[in-house]
Amino acid sequence: MDSGKRTCANCSQTLVGRAGIKYCSNQCRAAASNQRRGEDAGERLMKEINNKLRHNRFLLQRFSPEGKTTLRREVLQLSGFDFRHFTHLYRTRQGQGNTCYFCYDYGYFLLPDEKVLIVNWQPYMEK
Repeated sequence: MDSGKRTCANCSQTLVGRAGIKYCSNQCRAAASNQRRGEDAGERLMKEINNKLRHNRFLLQRFSPEGKTTLRREVLQLSGFDFRHFTHLYRTRQGQGNTCYFCYDYGYFLLPDEKVLIVNWQPYMEK
């Protein structure tokens, strides 16, 4: 048995090159890193949801650069907006009973006639 042969720490392929390398390729290095991090199905699901939330926020910001805009719901849907994903809700005073769905700091109200009112979160300031 030749003790001088070194093998990749991920795929066990024989290593060629300088003395300090541990992996045969960048792909093996990345695969080993992913395995060490222990990314399971739950981690992937969280990444997917966070990507959808960020995309929703990006679309709200793009369609409402001034902070308040009304547009047809279909415009958001055709752009890839996913109405199932939002970060939090804000309910207006009980008499009106409107709900604002937020994606971080941008939100939207569902209006009659398939329209959407996009708003930007305004922090409450005490006097």
